[in-house]
Amino acid sequence: MEFTSLAFNIFNEAIKDYHQLNSVNTEIKNPYPPQSIEYFLYLKNWIDTVQWHLEDIIRDPDIDPVKALEIKRTIDKSNQDRTDLVEVIDSYFLEKFQNVEVNNQATINTESPAWAIDRLSILALKIYHMQEEVDRKDVTPEHHIQVSGKLEILLQQRTDLSTAIDQLLNDLEQGKKYMKVYKQMKMYNDPSLNPVLYGKK
Repeated sequence: MEFTSLAFNIFNEAIKDYHQLNSVNTEIKNPYPPQSIEYFLYLKNWIDTVQWHLEDIIRDPDIDPVKALEIKRTIDKSNQDRTDLVEVIDSYFLEKFQNVEVNNQATINTESPAWAIDRLSILALKIYHMQEEVDRKDVTPEHHIQVSGKLEILLQQRTDLSTAIDQLLNDLEQGKKYMKVYKQMKMYNDPSLNPVLYGKK
């Protein structure tokens, strides 16, 4: 099985598990062994799924401003967790390919494997929710045609992105590409780097 097939199956599993209760407060029950790549993939998509619904909630025009700020703080933490987990997944691939003899002509990819997988996780969510729109019965024919067209495009994106990721992993395994793990070095969460935060001292 190609890696992206494994990943997409796990992403769909996490999405379906979340939607059993469909609540951002649902406790995660990761079914995979801790520290396994499957565990990290499930966790990755769970974080994305919760954040997806938080982004929906915060766009309610009638939301209480205090509640909106609370959700914004939660989204900020979620983004940091997401970034940290991407780095963990990239570290998995770095270790996996550490003994590969890199070709003299090898090049580095513009995007690391885990950041591409991050996009695949979000794409799984887009496909799930666009399918929900396609399945709605309370819409006009025009709406149904529109969302059906969008779903078709998303499914094509899944094919293209999956092919590109699997090709990248294959190139890394054969030494045609090499990778590095760059820490994101986000500044706004760091009290020593955000002037709004260190200015309060």
